[in-house]
Amino acid sequence: MTMTESEYKFLPNKKATIIGAPFSGGQGKGGVDDGPAYLMKYGLAENLERMGWGTSYDGGLKFTPPVSDPDIGKMKRPRYVAESTKKVYEAVREAALAKTLPLTIGGDHSIAIGTVAGVQAAYPDACLLWIDAHADLNTPEATESGNLHGCPVSFLLGIDEPPKGEVDVFDWVPHCLDNSRIAYIGLRDVDPFEKRYIRENKIAAYSMHDVDKYGIAKVIEMALDRVNPDGTRPIHLSFDVDAVDPTYAPATGTPVRGGLTWREACYLCEHVAETGNLVAMDLVECNPHLGENEKQIGDTMNSGISLVKCALGDTLL
Repeated sequence: MTMTESEYKFLPNKKATIIGAPFSGGQGKGGVDDGPAYLMKYGLAENLERMGWGTSYDGGLKFTPPVSDPDIGKMKRPRYVAESTKKVYEAVREAALAKTLPLTIGGDHSIAIGTVAGVQAAYPDACLLWIDAHADLNTPEATESGNLHGCPVSFLLGIDEPPKGEVDVFDWVPHCLDNSRIAYIGLRDVDPFEKRYIRENKIAAYSMHDVDKYGIAKVIEMALDRVNPDGTRPIHLSFDVDAVDPTYAPATGTPVRGGLTWREACYLCEHVAETGNLVAMDLVECNPHLGENEKQIGDTMNSGISLVKCALGDTLL
């Protein structure tokens, strides 16, 4: 059984624009740029169409690395990330303004600079559920690795002060998010700066300790109560597959043991679907090159597709 068209408050026509974002420049491991192609190969679009969703997919965005891209401060590949995420922003904004659901498949999580900004352009009061083992909140100054897939939230919040004397290649990014409209679920590998920022700014953040203590049903209720207290805000779901325990999604770049079970992850997405407020979803960090065998690759892709299906209204009965 699937939810009916009338239950989607912002998307009455149940149309999804699948935006392939085959981008790996936000981190150093190759292969995540093949994630979108593999998700499509494993039947993402066909599954959604069987659920009654109309889908469109134009083959994905094209990203070309600049000829020269030296580090800016600690940031690695800054121009490539800035230019590519702007392309993502334009595609997501267009799809959201057309009242379709932008389903952006990555690619690494740096693409969320573009997805969140694009959704906010169409739904400026939207709240963001960030499902991830990591907070991805480091600033260009605070990052230890320099990999920008660990920094997208800082750009969107406007705490990404560029290094002094350096060109700000991210000056196009709107500071469109505030601390009251983001909730984290699944955290278990958080850097010191991120912990301090979350605590000092009272951001809604639920670690795996909270999931173990309260259960996933209570955690998603608490998260939505914080960021969408009256239930009227549109919801953007940004899901990094490393939020799921590597038992279920092993082919990803930064796996961390002790994550969400497959059913906990699906339940979270089902709960979001039940609100009727979902307007956009990201599914990122599926890296088929990091699977040790075909089974690990298939498990990861099928887990990702299950999450999308649940978020878009698929239920067991």
